[in-house]
Amino acid sequence: MDRNDENDGQPVRMQQQRSSVPSFLFLIFMLYILTNHSGDEFLARNHYQDTLQSLNYQLSNFTAWLNGTETNFTMPDRKVATPLVESFLSFGSHLNPQWASYFPNVTGFAHGEIDFFNITSPSLASTNFPWKTHADTFMNDTNVTELVTHFGSWNWTGSDKVSWSIIDRAPVGLKGVTEKIAMVHGRIDIRHPASSEDMKLDFEGVHFLANGSIFGFAEPSGRHIDIRYIPAIVPQALQNDTARAIEPELISRVNKVKDMIDAGIIDQESTIGESQGSCGFSVYAQIVPSEMSMHDMEDLEDELQTPTGRWTVKRPPLILNGVLLSPECGILYHLHDVEGLRSQSFFRKVATYAGISACVYLVQLLLLSRQVDQSRTPAGLSRVSLWTFLTQSIVDSVSFAGHITFAILTNGRPSLSLVAPAFVACVLFAFESQHAILINQVQAPEDAVAPPPPRLVQQELPLTPQTVNPAPPTAPPRPTGPTFLSLLFQHIRSDPQARIWLGMFFFLTFIVRVIVTPSLALVFVASMYSLFWLPQIVRSVKKGRSSALTAEYLIGTSFCRLFHALYFLTCPKNVLDVEPRRWMWYLAIFIFLQVAVVLLQQRLGPAFFLPKRFAHAQVYDYHPPLPLSVVDPEAPDESLGDCAICMEAIHSDDEKQLQQVTGGLLRKVGARRSYSLAPCQHLFHTDCLEKWLAIKNICPHCRRPLPPL
Repeated sequence: MDRNDENDGQPVRMQQQRSSVPSFLFLIFMLYILTNHSGDEFLARNHYQDTLQSLNYQLSNFTAWLNGTETNFTMPDRKVATPLVESFLSFGSHLNPQWASYFPNVTGFAHGEIDFFNITSPSLASTNFPWKTHADTFMNDTNVTELVTHFGSWNWTGSDKVSWSIIDRAPVGLKGVTEKIAMVHGRIDIRHPASSEDMKLDFEGVHFLANGSIFGFAEPSGRHIDIRYIPAIVPQALQNDTARAIEPELISRVNKVKDMIDAGIIDQESTIGESQGSCGFSVYAQIVPSEMSMHDMEDLEDELQTPTGRWTVKRPPLILNGVLLSPECGILYHLHDVEGLRSQSFFRKVATYAGISACVYLVQLLLLSRQVDQSRTPAGLSRVSLWTFLTQSIVDSVSFAGHITFAILTNGRPSLSLVAPAFVACVLFAFESQHAILINQVQAPEDAVAPPPPRLVQQELPLTPQTVNPAPPTAPPRPTGPTFLSLLFQHIRSDPQARIWLGMFFFLTFIVRVIVTPSLALVFVASMYSLFWLPQIVRSVKKGRSSALTAEYLIGTSFCRLFHALYFLTCPKNVLDVEPRRWMWYLAIFIFLQVAVVLLQQRLGPAFFLPKRFAHAQVYDYHPPLPLSVVDPEAPDESLGDCAICMEAIHSDDEKQLQQVTGGLLRKVGARRSYSLAPCQHLFHTDCLEKWLAIKNICPHCRRPLPPL
């Protein structure tokens, strides 16, 4: 039979080649999407052009002002703040270089406490501060009713912590400038204990190396800082040198923007965001001098900048005191004993933490592999809790995401070192998740309920014949297939792995929220760490069997898990500057109490800590009384039946089999323990069934799930 006959005599239609026009249009569309430079990038480019034009205008006017020619720029006559600032801060002076010195470079991070003061006249009317007169003089011409418009949504009064990120550039020798002046910039974060967000202030200023003084401006993020006005707030004797140092900084910024535009490097992130307030601050800071000679300080600085491994003197602490003064809002913040950490020291601290953290995770991975090797059989897997390993895998996934986020935020040399603990945490997460899935596969049949046998319904025949009217013919029902949602729901219900991975997906989605919300992260740590060994205790009590977890794994894993939590929540100088929490010590004690209970369950029994009326666990009895299958007294031997595994007879007085029972525990109860009767009524030797359950936990005949022996 040819092909035409198979198609009812109709010729087969040849498949036509698809036209290349739609494919060509699709490729053009994709290229347009990939190479499109409109939208945010176009707006960013225009913003860069406007910035370049503004910088050129500022530079030309400022240069003309320095040269004394005609210009539109005038230095503002700012209010005299020196008496008020000096009430809180003592500016430094020139030191004897043989006995003391200032830090020549303050690049790094500073953290400390701040005190809030409202310096408006109505607020100070009922106070007796010694600096009250200076504040009234400073705020004399300020309209108090206009201050409310600058406050915004931020609660300025409740702020108590400050974090200052400083970048100190190398001083440049300039003609006519006698002082060493370095341009500094960075960001100041003012923290509020009741808010998850910080008030972020951009900072620009100058650093006088000779006396350790810092002057500058701080504005909320998104507002422009005009560094040309910095000479107005420095001491009068340093105004000319400061103005000369600002000119090359403006030239450098103009050239930088030009190079970025020419190279096509456009940052598409918007520089204008929603500001929580419009309070600008004048910044006055002073470095506390160290009891170190200038020669030793320079030697220490050279070793920090270019490490060679040679011995240097011990680095003294970097302490800053300062004042943030806002005449627009009538606010004064006093920074006292703010401790700083140099960037190089911070990088070393992060690298040290990353190395120790990676080693801790490697120890956890070794302990996990040893535990998995000892409890890989179905009998061992049935004695451990699924939630114990699932909880640890969730914690490791959070740790992996946290270390990767930390590496991205550092954006420097420590980033590579932080990849090591992140990678090991990811491997540990994969192993624990795989082990949790294996535990679920073994333990799922234990809770499975066998379906009841079908009930046979017998139809009663009528005694007398009856006439039955035929039903009118109806149209056959239209077959309807299952919907996609019903199939998906049925698959999730029937597949345990699908349920676990779906749960992990929701947990990972929750993890992203945990990382970006500090308060939620603390709740997550407290809840997850509390559930490490508690599910194992509950499962042992319910099943009436002790756990298969070794003491090495329990104690070693608990110490490794608590390393990160104790470091970040009890160490006051951790790399993330997280404030210590006292409750973490109580959580650590609670975890080790759980470890002690698990170990005692293996020695004293699963329910040793419960009253006797609650200590009874419902365990299936494999050894019920059975009658002999051979009741003839003249038979050569008496047996209970044949074993369903080895197919040999089961004798009631088999001493050899009594000795083969593991641990010798069953010998104490007599000959009746030589057999085991499964729930499916299949009979086995106890020794044969134990060997079988070490491989699978289903009946070798009917494949029904078997409870632990």
